[in-house]
Amino acid sequence: MEPQLSVSQITTLNAAFADDVRTYAAAGLAGIGIWELKLAEGGDAEALELLAASGLAAAAAVPAVPSILPLPLLGGPDDPAERIDAYCHSMERLAPFRPSGLVLLTGTGDGRDPDEARAIVLDGLQTIAAEAKRLGLRIGLEPYQRDGGELWTIVSSIPEAIELLGDAGDPPALGIQFDLWHLWNTPTLYDDIAAEVHRFTGVHVCDVREPTRGWADRVLPGEGIADVPAILRALDEAGWDGLYDIEIFSDDGTFGAEYPDSIWAAPATETLARARAAFEQSWSLTPQTVKETT
Repeated sequence: MEPQLSVSQITTLNAAFADDVRTYAAAGLAGIGIWELKLAEGGDAEALELLAASGLAAAAAVPAVPSILPLPLLGGPDDPAERIDAYCHSMERLAPFRPSGLVLLTGTGDGRDPDEARAIVLDGLQTIAAEAKRLGLRIGLEPYQRDGGELWTIVSSIPEAIELLGDAGDPPALGIQFDLWHLWNTPTLYDDIAAEVHRFTGVHVCDVREPTRGWADRVLPGEGIADVPAILRALDEAGWDGLYDIEIFSDDGTFGAEYPDSIWAAPATETLARARAAFEQSWSLTPQTVKETT
């Protein structure tokens, strides 16, 4: 089965929602990963019309406040209760776009007792799961990589995320958002994919720069050190048949690091062409071919 390629809107950060829809469709993509920050207040009806006319499917969507505990590097309320309320509001707003799932991070436990942080997250997961069930949505809990992850998460692998969901009662509305950048070097990655792919609500694809200059410094597939072809093959063989959603953070100064080769600073049409070519090249390589050429 040929892969269905999508691009997450953060990849073309500086383009408006309507421009994204038009350029993504013109690029021949199958889907678009919607970021709530791209939706103008009062413009949802128009955005829905544009999306429907484009033929693009909605991949994983990212709410404006995407975690239960705080995310110091992204801002938003400090109070977890306010964050959960904001997330539930985003679910209501994003549901009509029919995304494959909504991304959810736990947020940081830094500065809290670990048991207290976990309890807050568990309560939040149960609240969010109930609202997701009402709206017919799935939520993808996204493990964040262990290196630097203390400011983002209390879970850094698929098994840790599965354990957390189990402690929350394993509600059917809650699954896992797979992100290659976060999980590429976990020791049990291929076993985790094979065992848990049925829980995945979305798949984010990129590559890992070496050396990495910061959290918002990701590269296109094949341009870094992750074995992207092998990971894509593992997902395919495990039965993933959803969108492969390219998600690139590449700071142009928005988050304080103005990289001279920032993808965000490039024209969207150029970025989409590069992203498609990079993904297709990675998909075409078998793990055996990769070993022969490295």
